Amino acid sequence: MSFHPPYLLYGLLSATVGLVMYLFGVLLFIPRYILPFHQWWNALSEWLVWYSGIPLVLGLVLTVIDLLYLFSHRKPDVPVRYDPVAPRVTVALTAYNDEESITEAVQDFLAHPAVARVIVVSNNSRDATFQRAEAAGAITINELQPGYGRCVFRCLSEAARYEDADLVVLCEGDRTFRSYDIDKLLAYAPHCDIVNGTRIVEPLRQYRTQLSTFMYYGNLFVAKLLEAKHLGRGTLTDVGTTYKLCRRSALERLLPAVDPAINLEFNAHLLDTALSMELVLVECPITFHERVGVSKGGNVNNWRGFTVGIRMIRGILFNWRWAAT
Repeated sequence: MSFHPPYLLYGLLSATVGLVMYLFGVLLFIPRYILPFHQWWNALSEWLVWYSGIPLVLGLVLTVIDLLYLFSHRKPDVPVRYDPVAPRVTVALTAYNDEESITEAVQDFLAHPAVARVIVVSNNSRDATFQRAEAAGAITINELQPGYGRCVFRCLSEAARYEDADLVVLCEGDRTFRSYDIDKLLAYAPHCDIVNGTRIVEPLRQYRTQLSTFMYYGNLFVAKLLEAKHLGRGTLTDVGTTYKLCRRSALERLLPAVDPAINLEFNAHLLDTALSMELVLVECPITFHERVGVSKGGNVNNWRGFTVGIRMIRGILFNWRWAAT
């Protein structure tokens, strides 16, 4: 497949900058009359409104070029894949100070008929997460190096060691997800290498979750940027979810190419790398529940979510090496 620069990605970002400039310039209408230096604020407002047209028009042009011409050249001309696989999975759960939830999470996944085993990787938890997971019947591993990326990488690496299960399900131990969604993931497994769970379907999302409205739509925005980068290779709506199913054969190719030192942006990094390697990715709607305990990741507050989103965008646009901690 020939390579074309992701003009749609650059176009969307450019148009977004133009819209933000225009809206900010319009919103200055009121403060420019009540704040000191009236002439300065007035000039700034007019400049923003006037020149917002440059990135907006540029963005529209790049978008049209990509959608009307290059899309037909970038979309792979391959038949729909159907490669059945035995419905036997190894589940790997990330955990960090999740003693309140880990027992129920392990028991829930162990009770699913397709699950061969449950692995819990505790990211150096300071509470009883490790002990409770072990008592619940999980294979327990303690990842001493801090960071969400290192914990997820260890989960996938450990789960891929078991050759009696061709599928690996990655999830979290905080009860935000349920084992019954494995059935949905398995239904899509013959068509792809990775089934990415998406929390974007409103009727499947509990009213109270750790995702605020700002983070919910911010996650969707970043997902669409990643889709634009790999136009024609996948439909993406969620780059922040942990819940996903992977073929072991795909993980053997993918894991050496990702950087576990990347922290809260690791899921976006994983998906970006998988699409760059031309692995087949399909999304599947999953249920999303209120977590048990306190959020410790990128969902602590809107500012934390915003900074993680900006770092994801930077990684998608340029490279991920800068994000390694």
